[in-house]
Amino acid sequence: MKNVLITNGLINPEPFKALLTYIDAMNIDLKSFSKEYYERLDGDLETVKKIIEMAAKGTHLEITTLIIPGENDREEEMTKLASWLGAINPDIPLHISRFFPAYKYVDKFPPPLDTMYKLEEVAKKHLNYVFLGNV
Repeated sequence: MKNVLITNGLINPEPFKALLTYIDAMNIDLKSFSKEYYERLDGDLETVKKIIEMAAKGTHLEITTLIIPGENDREEEMTKLASWLGAINPDIPLHISRFFPAYKYVDKFPPPLDTMYKLEEVAKKHLNYVFLGNV
């Protein structure tokens, strides 16, 4: 049996270190590379980054970023995110998912396909495995 953890990465690092020995693979949702965006979500980007760094050393890791127009869809942000991940390990798979309106974001529209393809190109400059979802 294998253990797979899917998380937003907001985990206390000390208990996570103990948990990591039992995890075979992880997918962490990196919502943005903006501290301000994480704060609006009551999250903490630095904690998520630390957990990603720890996971990359201890298990198979994949990252998912949901692209929401006006929130995290800028090429500059994807450059920062992908180059940071690539510096950890360029073989970390990045899943770039296209947002569709739901729940608290029913007033937003899906990002244009052109935006998704541009973000994919940007990420591929830093990472070997980039996948688009919901396109």
